[in-house]
Amino acid sequence: MKPIIYQVMPRLFGNSGNASNTPNGTKEENGTGKFCNFTDKVLKALKGFGYSHIWYTGVLDHATQTDYRNLGQPANHPAIVKGKAGSPYAVRDYYNVDADLAENPEDRFEEFMSLVKRTHKAGLKVIIDFVPNHVARNYHSVSAPDGVRDLGVDDRNDWHFYSGNNFYYCVNESFDPQFDRQGYVEYPARVTGNDCFSAHPSINDWYETIKLNYGVDYCGGMIKHFNPIPDTWHKMVEILEFWVSHGIDGFRCDMAEMVPVEFWQWAIERIKALNPDIIFIAEVYNPAQYRDYIYRGGFDYLYDKVGLYDMLRSVAMRQAPASSLTYTWQAVQDIKGHMLNFMENHDEQRIASRFFAGNPELGETRHAADRGFVASAVAALISQCPFMIYSGQEIGEPAADAEGFSGEDGRTTIFDYWKVDKLCRMRDFLDGSKCLDKEEKRIIERYKKLLKIASSDIISYGEMYDLMWLNLHNQLFDTFSMFAFIRHTDTAALLVIANFSGISTQIGLALKSHVFETLKIDDHCQVKATDLFSEREYDLYLSSDTVICLDIEAYGVLALQFPKQ
Repeated sequence: MKPIIYQVMPRLFGNSGNASNTPNGTKEENGTGKFCNFTDKVLKALKGFGYSHIWYTGVLDHATQTDYRNLGQPANHPAIVKGKAGSPYAVRDYYNVDADLAENPEDRFEEFMSLVKRTHKAGLKVIIDFVPNHVARNYHSVSAPDGVRDLGVDDRNDWHFYSGNNFYYCVNESFDPQFDRQGYVEYPARVTGNDCFSAHPSINDWYETIKLNYGVDYCGGMIKHFNPIPDTWHKMVEILEFWVSHGIDGFRCDMAEMVPVEFWQWAIERIKALNPDIIFIAEVYNPAQYRDYIYRGGFDYLYDKVGLYDMLRSVAMRQAPASSLTYTWQAVQDIKGHMLNFMENHDEQRIASRFFAGNPELGETRHAADRGFVASAVAALISQCPFMIYSGQEIGEPAADAEGFSGEDGRTTIFDYWKVDKLCRMRDFLDGSKCLDKEEKRIIERYKKLLKIASSDIISYGEMYDLMWLNLHNQLFDTFSMFAFIRHTDTAALLVIANFSGISTQIGLALKSHVFETLKIDDHCQVKATDLFSEREYDLYLSSDTVICLDIEAYGVLALQFPKQ
């Protein structure tokens, strides 16, 4: 069955207290969500929407300006923490979870394990982040099992590179960034996470992190020292084994392409020997490396960001014709089942933001969520690969706040404590305690129907036939605004037509003999089709000699299913 993933940040989800929403505010001022906000009712409701997995984002213990010295983790120096809450991708202890998310911080691990148990009870699988390329500058595990040596404690820090080291060092140099370090001292400086091999990172570098050494000598001709197996490899596999032993079902691997594929091949093989059903999702942005990370590295799925996401965004923004999508899916046709499609995640701007589909230059901003929905429908239905929704997307979260570290940038902050009204409303709706407003209910119903269609057999297992090449010169079909394809199995076909324009129109869709040969249906046949979104029935005459005439609403999607004769 096609995986349907719900990404959610527990810090934001359910933060419904008396938050002041003070920019750059503390936890006491702005509050935080908790593991306990994911009640049995919430999880059951998410399962009912059609999700198969939940990606709990940002649960690993990470650098923060909040003081937990009673747990052995005092507040981290503000010069090396982004935001008051801190980046979830500056992990300071791989073997425990964020104390902010627990009702009783001393019991944070047990509370997370209880959440894992509740999630499984609801019939959902658990995904967490694995951040293998870099750690917080002050990494120190206070929770590692007995016998596990901390990262860096055995390093030879008088060597820039040594295959037995966990970090890279700027020998004889102090950490001296191109901004006020506010008294923070680090000697010798360690190399910054985004491959900044300098003691002087800029404000735009990942200065809050240090890069892990997997045995690649970056400044020595990129020579690989993999024999014997580097110490970092062993330490990172121990971390994966730890979480697998505690019931985690999958890992979203942050910036996987910055870690050598040889490590992934070695590590994933070992983890899947423990549990073959574990899934590994790679954040990879270089299409030239896709097949290497799948076939050598062993990843199950890769982000389809620079391909499908970027093109769908351009089409939704009226910057590219819908027909361009044909070339996009063709580029990954041989690995289509290994891609992960989405239109939102924590790194990307919210669909309904003024930076994306809510851009005033596009016209009526109240249609932003609908513009994004059309793109989401194509992403969800175009192939068998997994589809992901980011919490809040399904009710049109606009990310209009300037919460702190990043300001107003169209993203929901990952660095700050904040109360996001729509996420609070979403949580309360799922829990059955409150209702959404009329517009939110309309949007979420569209997504609910989409997820039901996306998880059906015809989408999970059926093949895709792109109809655009047959209609490029068809004056009755606007290939700038419309995208059409068929999904089909041995017994049924599903005709999908997406309208990226704000104009309701009648289209004439052409079919040719090749369609009938491929689908193995009779040319010149009458079928009774049902639109899976509206449940309206259509009598369609399918012929290679004529066009199918259909009315389609502004920002509408038709999903017409009919049995094969």
